[in-house]
Amino acid sequence: MAAALIWLIVGIVLMIAEVISGDFVLIMLGIGALLGAGSEALTGNIYLDVAVFAVSSVGLLALARPALKRRFLAGSGVPTGVDALVGARAVVVSTVDYDAGQVKIGGEVWSARAVHESQPPIAPGTSVTVVEISGATAVVDIVS
Repeated sequence: MAAALIWLIVGIVLMIAEVISGDFVLIMLGIGALLGAGSEALTGNIYLDVAVFAVSSVGLLALARPALKRRFLAGSGVPTGVDALVGARAVVVSTVDYDAGQVKIGGEVWSARAVHESQPPIAPGTSVTVVEISGATAVVDIVS
């Protein structure tokens, strides 16, 4: 029973140490140690405990860790800030040409310019789509 307690303490210490490292290595070893503690409590065979620890730790490091890292490093995939404005609908407030103009995007007035130099001026009240944000200027195109 003393060996199971040691495995349990090692597992908990490794999991706590994971908070500092944050690399998903120590947590996998900690889970392996907890499985070793369970094996010790059930069988009492130290060789089997070490084998359970080794196999489970290597398996978790090889299979679970890469999936967890991908999941946590991927982000939400939801655009934020000015990236969220690309593709948004806007209404022309003052005539928009290639050089200047203003549009209202989601209740806010933005300086704007047309996406193409050869495009005729866009009249106030016209619906446009934001193609990109260049600095503090919305580059827009007429809604098709």
